[in-house]
Amino acid sequence: MTPASEIVFRLPELIKSYNLYTADKSDNMGNRNRILSIDIIRGLTLLLMLFVNDLNMKVAPRWLGHMDADFDGMGLADWVFPGFLFIVGMAVPVALSGRFAKGQSLYDINRHIIVRSISLIIIGVLMLNTGRVDPGLTGLSTNLWALMMYFAVFLLWNDYPDKSKRFFTIAGLRLAALIIFVFLVFKFRSGEPENNGSLITGWWGILGLIGWGYLVTAFTYVLCRDSIFKTSVIAVIFLIMNVLSGKNMLGYLEPVKPVLGVIIEGNVPFIVLSGLIGGLVIKKIPVTEFRKVILIFIGLGAFYLAAGFILRNWFIISKIKATPSWGMICCGISFLLFTLLYWILDIKNRKRWSAFLKPAGENSLTTYLAPDILYHVIWMTGIPVLIYKQSAEPLIVVAGSLLWALLMVGLTVLLARINIRLRI
Repeated sequence: MTPASEIVFRLPELIKSYNLYTADKSDNMGNRNRILSIDIIRGLTLLLMLFVNDLNMKVAPRWLGHMDADFDGMGLADWVFPGFLFIVGMAVPVALSGRFAKGQSLYDINRHIIVRSISLIIIGVLMLNTGRVDPGLTGLSTNLWALMMYFAVFLLWNDYPDKSKRFFTIAGLRLAALIIFVFLVFKFRSGEPENNGSLITGWWGILGLIGWGYLVTAFTYVLCRDSIFKTSVIAVIFLIMNVLSGKNMLGYLEPVKPVLGVIIEGNVPFIVLSGLIGGLVIKKIPVTEFRKVILIFIGLGAFYLAAGFILRNWFIISKIKATPSWGMICCGISFLLFTLLYWILDIKNRKRWSAFLKPAGENSLTTYLAPDILYHVIWMTGIPVLIYKQSAEPLIVVAGSLLWALLMVGLTVLLARINIRLRI
């Protein structure tokens, strides 16, 4: 039996053992009131992200992929990333209020926010540049450069057990990671005139966008704490910035756009802040009043959807152009989808079916990055693992990519069992 098939057959068993372990851990930490639906919808968006990223869109149905920049509409892939951004925002009040409750100083919390944001931005930029490596000028193949980069990421940001007992060992591993990063950056050459062939920030990559969105949203929470009104005002400000940017009315900010473009364009911060509003609603209203939560979320979902379609009169629905109509509609879908999962998982307590999504939701960064390592290993070795991509049958292509995504969740479980899990 091959390793891949072994993972397939053992996936239910692996996930069950993982969930039993994390359940015991949660009980020991006094975390019984955790909102499971947040983890599950995060796991769902990650699973879908791996699925749509793997699809051969020359064969797969068009509605599963991204729409063209000038097309007025959206496919499944056009919701997945903003869906994840939304959940990033929902998790902020839980995470940061826990730090305040533990008595952490404002300085320590702000430092945590900055370090986490910069870490995500750095990884995002490095991932963005993997496709620009010129092997002849760099002296390393594209796949080798990428694999060394990912190896350093896991060395530096792994959540090592027994940190106090293994201080010098862990410090040595992280120092080795920094040395690898410095080596890769200095060796990097693209052969392109842009930025003299060195690394570019570009659009910052997926993780970079998450980093910028988290930075704005986390500081918003520190500033506004549990005030839904103040948070909503800031969200509206970023929506207005998104509208003005879409109408090319922020030209005077062009000099700072290379660095602060994600913030200035407003779309990413607005989506994450919308999730923060949802997180505050969940945090402020006890589970015993779940009907109120559900009504508020349905109302917000309907409002966002209606506003998105109204904005469609001036802006097409386009992920590539990050239009405000697209952002509003995606948030509306996220509110309604979360409402459904909240009702099923946290109110009705029907959670067995969702067990396979929990590892991905709790180890999101590991789940997202591990498949890229396998891609580069496969491309470097030429092992014919992804043969389903060559099929002309849409059903085979879709089924193959879905199986790949599920296997990556299983890989996350295996990595967690050997204490490989990224934490930033």
